[in-house]
Amino acid sequence: MAGKSFGQSVAGITGVRDTTYNLNNEYQKLLKTYPDAKMISPPDPSLVMEKKDIEFCKTTERNLSLDVFYPAKKIKNKKPAIIIIHGGGWRNGNKSMFHPMAQQLAALGYVCFTPEYRLSTEALYPAAVHDIKSAIKWMKANAKEYDIDTNKIVAAGHSAGGELAAMMGATNNISSFEGKDCNISYSAVVNAVIDLDGLLAFIHPESGEGDDSKRISAATNWFGFSKTENPGLWKQGSPLTHAGKHTAPTLFINSNVERMHAGREDYIKVLNEYNIYTETRSFDAPHSFCLFEPWFTPTIKYMDDFLKKVFKD
Repeated sequence: MAGKSFGQSVAGITGVRDTTYNLNNEYQKLLKTYPDAKMISPPDPSLVMEKKDIEFCKTTERNLSLDVFYPAKKIKNKKPAIIIIHGGGWRNGNKSMFHPMAQQLAALGYVCFTPEYRLSTEALYPAAVHDIKSAIKWMKANAKEYDIDTNKIVAAGHSAGGELAAMMGATNNISSFEGKDCNISYSAVVNAVIDLDGLLAFIHPESGEGDDSKRISAATNWFGFSKTENPGLWKQGSPLTHAGKHTAPTLFINSNVERMHAGREDYIKVLNEYNIYTETRSFDAPHSFCLFEPWFTPTIKYMDDFLKKVFKD
């Protein structure tokens, strides 16, 4: 790795999950500035089936599980599958935060998975990358059970989960990111990415990550090095570093918080060089836009419209 030689810090590995980032807390914060914001109403329960806490990988730290939501109505053709990755600064959040999105997309005909992954309180980068890849491989291993079209696999995520989703698409077929914990006989290649306010580059003029002056930044905790101690590792963990001809078509849906999509235009420029389709949608909205109305419903429409374009038969 580039940079000076420092020991990797494990001070952030506490083994205690931080549960402060959740829908209720975010909603209460949001109401102070956006009093008209609303919690999401679930779709008709008769439209969606669900299974929860299905183990997909055993790691050194713990066993990881996912939840699945799929259409109740039998559909003749195999269905696209979406893995939806929660945010929380690689340190917080949980898979239930995106149950509403998974339910709504399942009602539209998608099979949706919300996985756990090791947070920075448990393991440092690249553990989370390996975990999401393992979940994608598990999806493919179980494609028959859920009538999944394995050529229509989507990585979607919000905030830190958006960065991880972009990493899935940017590292297609790069073996060094695959991990060796679970489902290793399957491919982790994804065919589309939906990045909901997730940055594309940690070291970038637009990035807000790396300021440890007041408290340790989320990325510093995740990498176990500050930006100056090991810039090479920070670049390795950035989707922009790996973007190229193997990258999946990508939809960016963003708030007006510019640092949350650091590196986006440079990423799009790389994909344009290879004629890989990208699309950008933006809201004049807070970073948590996709978790609440009035932004949730148009977000679902943008996602559905994009996937219909990318996966048109």
